[in-house]
Amino acid sequence: MNLRIAVIGAGVVGSLIARELCKYDVEVLLIEKNLDVGWGVTKANSAILHAGYDDPVGSVRSKFCSVGNSMYTELSRELDFEIKRTGSYVLAFNDEEIAVLHKLLKQGEKNNVPGLELHDRDTILSREPRVNPEVKMGLWAPTAGITEPWMVAIAAVENALENGLKLFLNEEVVDFERQNGRIVEIVTNRAKHRVDVVINAAGLFADELAKRAGAEFVPLHPRKGEYILLDKKLGSTVSSIIFPTPTEKSKGILVLPTIDGGLLLGPTAEDLPSDRKHDLSTTSQGLEAVKGFVLKLVPGIDFSMVVKTFAGLRPESPQKDFFIRASDSVRNFVNVMAMRSPGLTAAPAIAKYVVEEILQQQLGLKLSLKNDFNPLRKGIKKYAELSVEEWQRAVKENPAAGRMVCFCNEVTEAEIIEAIRRGARTLDGVKFRTRAMFGRCQGGFCMSRILKILERQLGLDASKIVLKSPNSWIVDGKVRE
Repeated sequence: MNLRIAVIGAGVVGSLIARELCKYDVEVLLIEKNLDVGWGVTKANSAILHAGYDDPVGSVRSKFCSVGNSMYTELSRELDFEIKRTGSYVLAFNDEEIAVLHKLLKQGEKNNVPGLELHDRDTILSREPRVNPEVKMGLWAPTAGITEPWMVAIAAVENALENGLKLFLNEEVVDFERQNGRIVEIVTNRAKHRVDVVINAAGLFADELAKRAGAEFVPLHPRKGEYILLDKKLGSTVSSIIFPTPTEKSKGILVLPTIDGGLLLGPTAEDLPSDRKHDLSTTSQGLEAVKGFVLKLVPGIDFSMVVKTFAGLRPESPQKDFFIRASDSVRNFVNVMAMRSPGLTAAPAIAKYVVEEILQQQLGLKLSLKNDFNPLRKGIKKYAELSVEEWQRAVKENPAAGRMVCFCNEVTEAEIIEAIRRGARTLDGVKFRTRAMFGRCQGGFCMSRILKILERQLGLDASKIVLKSPNSWIVDGKVRE
């Protein structure tokens, strides 16, 4: 009987761990309480691949950040998701902040971050002419970049499914069955799963699951970050990620391009009590703070071009560091928790460490590599990126490729159908796989069309199709027959 290893949580960390496990001759279960993957902490953050200069030397974060950053080039090639090595600047406007840049440079060098340089005002303005001309110095990190975190998770899970993963969505872990100091069964709200090893990658709720399992944990509380997304017309405002000089609490409110050509501003950093892990509200105070702060970095930003505002929650702990270790009290339970920034960047390196070091070296599991693991996954074809001739040929083969559904982001019906074929069962499932409804109108013009395509492809009445959660229905029935 094959070893059964369950990963709880299908965020970017859990998804990459599950994919890494699928390289071995074991049975891999991925259990996620949401209706789709990548919808927790992964869904709403700054989407940055950090260089690694900000993490204290000797911290767990520093161990994985720059290594994980370097792994993304090959990972994006294998899984066919986008990354852009935009580079980043940390800006200093006075002597005190300049001193911090020198400290970050030394810290980054100790963390093996390549290519770090201090640039003077003229160099910065030649590269980023819209930056505040009062800038005095900047720390340049060429390896920093941007991606779409949810797409990393989606791509990893799609590839893992091709390699034998068993995915359980809309299943919330509610309890564990223990025998002789080990977890033998995971109990969800829908089923029971026999397991030999449990990996806890449950994001904001990882501490609660560890406590329920009887394992060690660090207490987690949510740190809320509020964001403003601006229209693609402003996407060229900056070409790199613009950071302020960081503080003890946060990397600060920043200005950065998005992978699909927009401009993102934020986040704030508000620590919330542990009982507010679902609080994704935005506030006028938070959004005004974002506006006021970014204008100090990049004056003249046009806030009439706001597309949307949103908030994300990241798990923070008292030690402000990752908590990645096998439990002493529950012998087959592994915690991968407190994935605060730079969790996205570190995720590929963490996945490799969990499988190779913790499971095989520390727990002594004998894992054999598969002979037939396929590391490649192909993304959904974006027809608008083809040449006119290529697109015309595609339309002859598949007429749906010629029917535009989302005009903001130029998403065709063929792409919507392919997203559904790959597992999208909700409007947000389509959105995060295709970028439909991500544009200027935020679904105002295309949502109804996508709803009809889902209805047709799934064979469901439109009233049964939801936005993102079981109760987020869009229509309640027909007005008339």
